[in-house]
Amino acid sequence: MNATKDLAWTLSTFFLSAVLVLTGCGGGGGGGGTSGSTTGTLSGTAAKGPVNGGTVTAYGVNANGTRGSQIGTVKTNAQGNFSMHVGDYSGAVMLQLSGGNYMDEATGQTMNMYQNTVMTAAIPDMTSGETIGNIEITPVTSMAQAWAQDMTGGMTQANIASSNSAMGQFFNIGDILTTHPMDPLVQDSGAGSNQEQRNYGMILAAMSQEATDLTMPYSSGMVTAMMGDASDGKMDGMTGNTQIYMGGMGGMMGGIMMESTTGTSGLANAMTAFINNTMVNKSGLTTTDMQTLINKLNTSNGTL
Repeated sequence: MNATKDLAWTLSTFFLSAVLVLTGCGGGGGGGGTSGSTTGTLSGTAAKGPVNGGTVTAYGVNANGTRGSQIGTVKTNAQGNFSMHVGDYSGAVMLQLSGGNYMDEATGQTMNMYQNTVMTAAIPDMTSGETIGNIEITPVTSMAQAWAQDMTGGMTQANIASSNSAMGQFFNIGDILTTHPMDPLVQDSGAGSNQEQRNYGMILAAMSQEATDLTMPYSSGMVTAMMGDASDGKMDGMTGNTQIYMGGMGGMMGGIMMESTTGTSGLANAMTAFINNTMVNKSGLTTTDMQTLINKLNTSNGTL
């Protein structure tokens, strides 16, 4: 009998000790993790016109430069804004947006993001627990991410930084990740914007204008085409030695091939056409305000 009591006392002591250890370590249900745990945050705006109700997903980047595991996801609001927690992740980050709808610049109509169309952005590096704000996900960041992904080594910190910087230089935008594009559909938006914001907003509008000129049912298809064009570091209507086939992009029908000048003088011409259409261009800007960028695109050989 005494042996039985001793065994019961020993077992109860063991279980009580285990409970105390778990409690001290934060192991109880529903808590906030261990003391000193970190929660990183990414926030910003998705702009092809502000994207409402789009899904923004953050991915880590593997050591070989490829897209890694999902580290966070969230929906954009009506202004295209998003904010998400990514835990204690550190390293390069790839953001991807899909779905939602936006106000198309060239037509002034609300459009859905076309099926299988995504916009992306690549962040060179974040530290564990860091808060990074004012991130833009746009057709331009998408082009830079596509290029970094196809560089030797993939989306390394150096490749991401290099492609983001070069894409900004190509379009006269200092930092494509944090410069907020002017929205030319907003009355007198040009007056409240600096030149880089104007350049950014008008480039996005010019892409929509090109899509309209090609009778694309969904202008977001032009993003896919531009990403393919930029992926080899030159805007010439080709990915490597292969001309880009645009059939199916944005609902486009027929065997249409991307023109070699779509990403250069084609953008300049589309920008001019958009600016002169005051039914949609409410920015107050004229071609004189944008002449430096228009001239640059008209004379570019497409090298990023």
